[in-house]
Amino acid sequence: MTDDIDQLLIKALMEDSRRSLKALAQLSGLSSPSVSERLRRLEERGVLTGYTVEIDPRCFGYQLQAIVRVRPLPGQLQEVERQIMAIPEFTECDKVTGDDCFIARLHVRSMEQLDTVLDKLNSHAETNTAIVKKTPVKRRLPPMA
Repeated sequence: MTDDIDQLLIKALMEDSRRSLKALAQLSGLSSPSVSERLRRLEERGVLTGYTVEIDPRCFGYQLQAIVRVRPLPGQLQEVERQIMAIPEFTECDKVTGDDCFIARLHVRSMEQLDTVLDKLNSHAETNTAIVKKTPVKRRLPPMA
């Protein structure tokens, strides 16, 4: 389990993963070595699994974001999973229960590129695509308490 200080450190890092140990120490009321030790223990226990950078895909020309539900044709599950993993425009993918086996997020520069990406799956799966208009809730932590 995590205590209140661990949760404070995790929330602070979620807001800005580049925060210095000094800044985290000031925020938590601990010394920098104490914060460092807590972070090390959180990493060892698998609570903290990495530190990341967020980018705006639009800055790289990716103007469209889509959610794609993927239903592999009979016997094609592994092939579809392999293809999704190999297509770099797919930025997230969950294997799910229900009629669709995968729900994936992808970024493309145009509708034509969307068609090209989805055409790679057509011989192995049926797809259902929704264009993302807005993301009112960005990735966030579930409640820790």
